[in-house]
Amino acid sequence: MESDGGTMDATTAAAELAALGEDRAALAGRVVQPWWYDALLGLLVAGFLSSYATHDAWVISGALVLLLLGLRGLMALYRRITGVWVNGLRPGPTQRAVKVWFVVYALVVGVAAMFEFLLDVRGAMVVGGIVVGVAIAVISRWWTRIYVAELQGEL
Repeated sequence: MESDGGTMDATTAAAELAALGEDRAALAGRVVQPWWYDALLGLLVAGFLSSYATHDAWVISGALVLLLLGLRGLMALYRRITGVWVNGLRPGPTQRAVKVWFVVYALVVGVAAMFEFLLDVRGAMVVGGIVVGVAIAVISRWWTRIYVAELQGEL
């Protein structure tokens, strides 16, 4: 990348920047997951949180194992489809979506757990799980749109 003088001439630099821009555009077209990826992610999270309504440690533990295996499977599937893996907690504009996710998760699970365990409203965790499952599917889509816009230089 360096010329013999330790610096790059303007033509070479412009060509390198253009190539990087083309690579980012190609990546932006490749990283969007299919709609069912978000739906499966939501179902996995909803199923796990809903398992708390059983009040059975074995069921909850089994649901946790299924959640972790399902997440690992989704990661592998995403890599196979797109050829890359992007950490959802990466720094940058996508942090907005991550912060919204954490707030929604904490609020909904907190309220659902209060109803389920303190007020003994059976099934509250199922409702909370469904709300959080839908939220993660929607936020996952939003996160992807932010990431694609970032790759395309729109942010």
